[in-house]
Amino acid sequence: MPMDAIENTEEIVLSTTQSVCPECLARIPATRVAKGNQVFLRKHCPEHGEYQVCIWEGEPSYLGWANTQIPTSPTVCATEVSQGCPFDCGLCSEHRQQTCCVLLEVTNQCNLHCPVCFAATSPTAKEEPGLEVIEGWYRMLMNSGGPYNIQLSGGEPTVRDDLPEIIALGKKLGLVFFQVNTNGLRLATDEQYVSRLKAAGLNCVFLQFDGLSDDVYVKLRGKALLDIKKKAIKVCAAHEIGVVLVPTLVPGVNDSQIGDILNFAISKMPAVRGVHFQPVSYFGRYPVEPKDTDRITIPQVLREIEKQTDGQMKATHFRPPGGEHSHCSFHGNFVLMPGGHLKPLVQENTSACCCQSEPITDGAKRARQFVARQWSSAHSETGIQRKQQPRPQAGMGNVASLDEFLERVSTYKLAVSGMAFQDAWTLDLDRLKQCFIHVVGPDNKLIPFCAYNLTNRQGQALYRRGQ
Repeated sequence: MPMDAIENTEEIVLSTTQSVCPECLARIPATRVAKGNQVFLRKHCPEHGEYQVCIWEGEPSYLGWANTQIPTSPTVCATEVSQGCPFDCGLCSEHRQQTCCVLLEVTNQCNLHCPVCFAATSPTAKEEPGLEVIEGWYRMLMNSGGPYNIQLSGGEPTVRDDLPEIIALGKKLGLVFFQVNTNGLRLATDEQYVSRLKAAGLNCVFLQFDGLSDDVYVKLRGKALLDIKKKAIKVCAAHEIGVVLVPTLVPGVNDSQIGDILNFAISKMPAVRGVHFQPVSYFGRYPVEPKDTDRITIPQVLREIEKQTDGQMKATHFRPPGGEHSHCSFHGNFVLMPGGHLKPLVQENTSACCCQSEPITDGAKRARQFVARQWSSAHSETGIQRKQQPRPQAGMGNVASLDEFLERVSTYKLAVSGMAFQDAWTLDLDRLKQCFIHVVGPDNKLIPFCAYNLTNRQGQALYRRGQ
């Protein structure tokens, strides 16, 4: 819609919530306002003025995407409500969701210095918890409703030589699923290290993968990295470790490569198990203060997926989440059939979402189980995956029986998802209270991901260590 048409469109107040001031992080009232095909989060700080940011644009519609879920309390509330959300995280009794995945930051050091980095890490920093501290984290998680899925992060976790020992320790204590959040540099160049990770029980590599041309990596990561990314995938495949490609989507940088990334993922199946898009959020380190044109919303991503895959993946093939807040993410599953075409595993839904209400603890549990099953290697020896099928060849035709189809699904299913993290401009406390991606923060407390990484305009954090 042209800008002058938007300016002349009537505003509709959809609902109210609370947010924070991007300047001082004080909690302030906020309103969700529809204008034309856009939805804005509008808020006013008595000291620093008014802020407005676009949080949704176009179809699928903001209201149609929403589903109704029955809140549930965390298994263990480690803090009492004192200052209110987002200042009492730990989790407190105001939180409305249980844990699915827990991030453990095992180092603040990194072997890159990316221009865009939510952790704002660097090669010169070095702060690493010892094994005894990490064991304490594991035991706390098991006593707080675990086992949960574990993502080892940082910093760049592979700078630690003892990362295999960290994984093995967690497995020994009863944690089942481990993924490593990595840029892939060491995986591509140290195959012996990858072998040790596999032997320790690593299930999945969550691989930073921003595009199919080196200009994207130079812009976002500071150097050409495409060949290294491809080598990391090859090494992980050789060691039967599942790979999920994780693109940070930045308008004008790599949003035109969404289809290329998906096609590349398909070409690397079954080693690549999924693609998880992350629209850029502005916390930690980023080049400039964001404008709406510097953001890409969930419906924009869905429409680009449909456009750039020539309709193989349609926006109507994707669904809102069943655990976290509806407006936080999307997901869809596709099977690569023997003839080379993609088959969506959901029926197309051309009307508004009509999901029945359900306790969101069930959604968190199902998400945890799905990730552990889908993101692990198709060769997994845990019994989660079936045996590998031969690579599909053109002209093989369709599968002949239900058993063959189920076998196909177990090996050649690609999970395509995305999560829109919140920053100080977009933070909606209703969404934050339903977060099920948590970080072990200071004092061994669980902090919702977007609260842990939240920084004000000057880069000061509420919770993150060292900021």
